[in-house]
Amino acid sequence: MGFTELKTFIIEKMKLSHLYQPLLIKELVENGGKATIRQLAVSFLKNDESQIQYFEKRLKDMPIKILSKHGIIERKDDLIELKTGKLSFQELAEIKMLCEEKVYKFVSQKGLGIWDYRFLDSEYVSDSLRYRVLKEAKGVCALCGCTKDTRPLDVDHIIPRSKGGKTVYENLQVLCSKCNRSKNNKDDSDFREIVANQIDNDCIFCNIKSSKVVTENEYAVVIEDSYPVSKHHSLVIPKRHFGDFFDISQSELSSIYDLLKIYKKSLSEKDKTITGFNVGINAGDDAGQTIKHCHIHLIPRRKGDMKNPKGGVRGVIPDKMHY
Repeated sequence: MGFTELKTFIIEKMKLSHLYQPLLIKELVENGGKATIRQLAVSFLKNDESQIQYFEKRLKDMPIKILSKHGIIERKDDLIELKTGKLSFQELAEIKMLCEEKVYKFVSQKGLGIWDYRFLDSEYVSDSLRYRVLKEAKGVCALCGCTKDTRPLDVDHIIPRSKGGKTVYENLQVLCSKCNRSKNNKDDSDFREIVANQIDNDCIFCNIKSSKVVTENEYAVVIEDSYPVSKHHSLVIPKRHFGDFFDISQSELSSIYDLLKIYKKSLSEKDKTITGFNVGINAGDDAGQTIKHCHIHLIPRRKGDMKNPKGGVRGVIPDKMHY
């Protein structure tokens, strides 16, 4: 392969799911066409903005404060400076050697466990297994509900390898990088079980027929209301059984919001008479909730469907609607 073929590949054929391919080629070019895997890995780390920001915070939280207190360094905004004044070449070499000895001794005593925040269950997960887990999770963090567009997603061992967990499908879940670091390698919580373990067999919303489901995602479904106040009046219903909207998890909230946006767009495209929407939740008996399974109303509105719509949801208390 020559220059022209490589250029054509990069411009026309390179398909990216991450930054790895162009970074690898760029690093090889900068190293005369050759580099070890270690060198390539270090170059990736230099381009990982999330890790750079992480270490910026670590620096500010600990070593900069401690060394400043001892009079070793001085901080002026983002500039850090040794307070020793100018050192000779020999002095610099000796200080560097002493620091390297400190690092080596500490790592020898403590082991690689000092980097546990980065080695969270890092046993290799094959591409096919990783794809299966991500596909089943719909590309959503099982704990907070964020997607790959918000932050990187990790395939996490539910039972950590440090506690005997295996790298098999049944022991893997998707967590975002933030939730994975918070969970660390000592917690064996399976966040996939939240929905499955909270179902009420006597609840009509826990037993919705598949034929009634208009669309769904990992945590919620959309159905048309059986007693609509307008055409296409719909309900977005969490799959987990709970009554109060304020008991919702972040992952469920994110999923419901996604469904509301998707279905609102779908309705607007197929029914051009729709000119607005009301989105409503009844939480509690005194707020009019009759089914004790949280649900959100998506009610299409049309110009002229009532004489004076001013006040909108204030109409839940009729004499307070107009102001």
